[in-house]
Amino acid sequence: MKELSVLRAAALAGGKVLSSKFGKVGYRLKGRANLLTEADLASEKAVKSVIRRAFPGDGFMAEESPAELTPNGRLWIIDPLDGTTNYAHGFPAAAVSIGFAEKGVVRAGGVFDPFRGEFFHASLGGGAFVNGRRLRISGVRALSKALLVTGFAYDRAEKADFYCGFFSEFMKLSHDVRRMGSASLDLCWLAAGRTDGYWEFGLKPWDVAAGGLIASEAGARVTDFSGRPWRVDAAMGAQTLAAGPGLHGGMLKLIRRRLKAAR
Repeated sequence: MKELSVLRAAALAGGKVLSSKFGKVGYRLKGRANLLTEADLASEKAVKSVIRRAFPGDGFMAEESPAELTPNGRLWIIDPLDGTTNYAHGFPAAAVSIGFAEKGVVRAGGVFDPFRGEFFHASLGGGAFVNGRRLRISGVRALSKALLVTGFAYDRAEKADFYCGFFSEFMKLSHDVRRMGSASLDLCWLAAGRTDGYWEFGLKPWDVAAGGLIASEAGARVTDFSGRPWRVDAAMGAQTLAAGPGLHGGMLKLIRRRLKAAR
């Protein structure tokens, strides 16, 4: 599909910006723990420029600018720098994430990791790939054998005990829990079988639109904490659970039990 080839070109353009500015930019705060760098803005500009040349009538939902909706129902969902805190501190775990949705359905997604030269992509019903190699999730079915990954939302200082309660329970039951700081890469690494399950609160559509499709096309179940698939709306990603079918149910049960206890 043409959208996927344009998506790849746009992701690589954004990644080129991130590579060129890595270690050379400062940051300002959008919130206590929400950082913004010059690279975020320059990457978004590069990504949108590529897409606009190919599809001038399409809309955008991007992290660093107001939404631009169009009547044709086509929407590009962009995080030009997913992992800004990592990037601003010189920690090389960040990516460009781009999802393409049409009439409320994510139909293509791409995530480019410029530090490892990995381009993850998927199309709806067409499978998931990294640099041309087909992706499949791991076959792990038991929490006792799983390597999990999570992240903490921007309100983590105010809700540290709440988030760490989930972390603590999963840590006790699994092999271990990782926290990389880039939701799009968390989902892609799950798709690649490098981790087995992932949960997180408080994400936005641009964090998960591409990675969610990639994980799903690699065989994962991707849902909210009620077990329902996402819709393309403002709540997309607010509750994120992704795991293989054999692991998803157990993780969901634990999350729902803790949520009920916290009420």
